[in-house]
Amino acid sequence: MHIPTPTHSKQIDGNPLWVVDNLASSTEITNLFHGLEASAFKRNEVARPDTASFKHWALNLQPQQFSQLPFFPRLIETVRQLTGQDYQVYRGYVNYSSYGDMLFTHTDCLPESDEMTALMYVAPQWDVEWGGETLYYNQYDDCEFACTPKPGRLAVFHGAIKHAGRPPNKVCTMPRYTLAFKLEKAK
Repeated sequence: MHIPTPTHSKQIDGNPLWVVDNLASSTEITNLFHGLEASAFKRNEVARPDTASFKHWALNLQPQQFSQLPFFPRLIETVRQLTGQDYQVYRGYVNYSSYGDMLFTHTDCLPESDEMTALMYVAPQWDVEWGGETLYYNQYDDCEFACTPKPGRLAVFHGAIKHAGRPPNKVCTMPRYTLAFKLEKAK
């Protein structure tokens, strides 16, 4: 199975971050996008306990749903090749944000955990003027990397890296979907 070479690769406070473009085809991303447009998102996701009153939209996925995505085997193989480890998904979901939403910085695991996060950007097109970047921060809360939500782009990173998805700008008329997979070492 051919896995694209990472477009970006960096360490933030000793934790890895990779960006891989074109892991999913434009047809796969467009089909998923249109399916998500008809999905029942719930406003029940929170970034951190202290921001619980600011819920954002998410759609939880069952393993049989995400494992049937045509690019899912490529995603899992990409994580294996990047990390040199076998990981399995313990949670899969889609985040939805639009102009005016508030999304907070957070981590996906404790620093001592060996968990990874894989974020796939799901949009048939994206204009740089629309914003919506995922920002990655160091221990001093300085932004070290901004990942543009290009169609089919995959960001793989250690879950202890503080990050925040930013909502799209006012000129963006479409939602910002990220397909998120929380990964733990395979047993």
